[in-house]
Amino acid sequence: MTLKLAIAQLNFVVGDLAGNARKIVDAARQAHAEGARLLLTPELSIAGYAAEDLFLRPAFTEDCDDAVKGIAAALADLKDMVVVVGHPTGGSLRSRSVAVQMRYNAASVIKEGRILETYAKRELPNYQVFDERRYFTPGQGTCVFEAGGVSVGVLICEDAWFDEPAELARAAGAEVLAVINASPYHVGKEGERVARMADRARAVGLPLIYAHLVGGQDEVVFDGASFALQADGALAMQAESFKESLVFMQLERSPQGVGVVAAPSAIAAPREAEAQLWDALVLGVRDYIGKNGFPGAILGLSGGIDSALVLAIAVDALGKDKVRAVMMPSPYTADISWIDAREMATRLGVRYDEISIKHTFESFKGALIEEFKGLPEDTAEENIQARIRGTLLMALSNKFGSIVLTTGNKSEMATGYCTLYGDMAGGFAVIKDLLKTTVFALARWRNAHDPYGTGASPIPERIITRPPSAELRPDQTDQDSLPPYDVLDGILARYMQDDEGIDEIIAAGYERAVVERVARLIKINEYKRRQAPVGIRVTHRSFGKDWRYPITSKFNETAGAQKP
Repeated sequence: MTLKLAIAQLNFVVGDLAGNARKIVDAARQAHAEGARLLLTPELSIAGYAAEDLFLRPAFTEDCDDAVKGIAAALADLKDMVVVVGHPTGGSLRSRSVAVQMRYNAASVIKEGRILETYAKRELPNYQVFDERRYFTPGQGTCVFEAGGVSVGVLICEDAWFDEPAELARAAGAEVLAVINASPYHVGKEGERVARMADRARAVGLPLIYAHLVGGQDEVVFDGASFALQADGALAMQAESFKESLVFMQLERSPQGVGVVAAPSAIAAPREAEAQLWDALVLGVRDYIGKNGFPGAILGLSGGIDSALVLAIAVDALGKDKVRAVMMPSPYTADISWIDAREMATRLGVRYDEISIKHTFESFKGALIEEFKGLPEDTAEENIQARIRGTLLMALSNKFGSIVLTTGNKSEMATGYCTLYGDMAGGFAVIKDLLKTTVFALARWRNAHDPYGTGASPIPERIITRPPSAELRPDQTDQDSLPPYDVLDGILARYMQDDEGIDEIIAAGYERAVVERVARLIKINEYKRRQAPVGIRVTHRSFGKDWRYPITSKFNETAGAQKP
């Protein structure tokens, strides 16, 4: 017995039910023509992932059900072809005060025009960016179906991270596990998935096929890299990451059981973490701008490292003709800043303009001269410069339609080293989840590699080596206001990303005063982060859905137990 199967590792668009269905139908027809008799699609592929509160609208779920029926009808002529489609189904009883869910994260098994079975996801994640218990009810059953003489057990994503769903599928006669997934990318996630699924395959003694989504959706990115494992956990097939593909393999039965057969070339070559991170950022920008219909992107190019990295990412994502850079010098802009900005724009071939803010800045100060009389210049004047720049960029965006890409990094977002309605003004925050030390590392990586063929060494070396500065006052550097970035980022990684306590961080070798200062900065700048643009999530703990702290809070970890 031999069964050829395919995985549709596709990039779906949330809410484009007709377009998503068409992709599945096209993939099924191609797979059938190439001899496959089983096609797996990703989790919630009809709806797109994650559709968030669209799941709460009865019309949305009803239309998803209709789309699944439409796929079944469109594939009725494909003899012996079985297609597993991920979709939401069901509804809820709702009032203004309460909602009783009767909606499921489901997978339907389709064959020759009929929906044979529908399986509901049992384990609903509710951590990090996941919020499935808000939308879905846990399923109770199992689903084992036959394709080409093989008994296949269906699981949906989180189901495979727990023991019971796989064990129930095996008990129901499954000879192989088919796991459909929408698992957002973060650094290191691919290896973690393979390791956990290998544990699952070994635990039940069955081969496991992992069908995964690819593409960007708002702040999350899905990396694809679908794979197949033998019953002993050995990797038999792995698709390339961050690319749409239709990948094939065979299941063959022997006296030892069912096994996966694929050519050695079916395992994509391992890739370094920086290459995957770059691809995630590029795909995140490309899909956010493309799926939302923006004609291009515009950004302020300051001559500093953050805007340089964002420009390089944007050009790799969109091409030079869809990216515009604007340098907006102030009285404090160093000559080397505009020289380096011009040089980088030339290297990448993007449109580059210079709009001085000197006269506008003087006009603002003139308008405020009576209010500020007798007071020294401080952050108020610094922020005016940032807000002038934000206003100019947004004016260009409004006039020409291109979205403004902001250039703030995670270290700045954490500590509030950013200006509301200034450098935070824009539509998409590309490097919002990159610590400053990662920004430098990724800039060096991009200068050593040209993965999209848009230009080697796009970032002038001086941008990488000079001390970072906002250039909002004379001789300013970031370290005038912040700890050194290697210290700051080490504390942020422990406190913000890994939830370590202040005493734990101090025990790791950091100075108490510095740790307490950083923790305080994180706390008091929550109101700023709530007003920041959405940005690409690339770590397991980003500012966004992963981080839900109150703006108004008197809790102070350094104060110990609070007494009445």
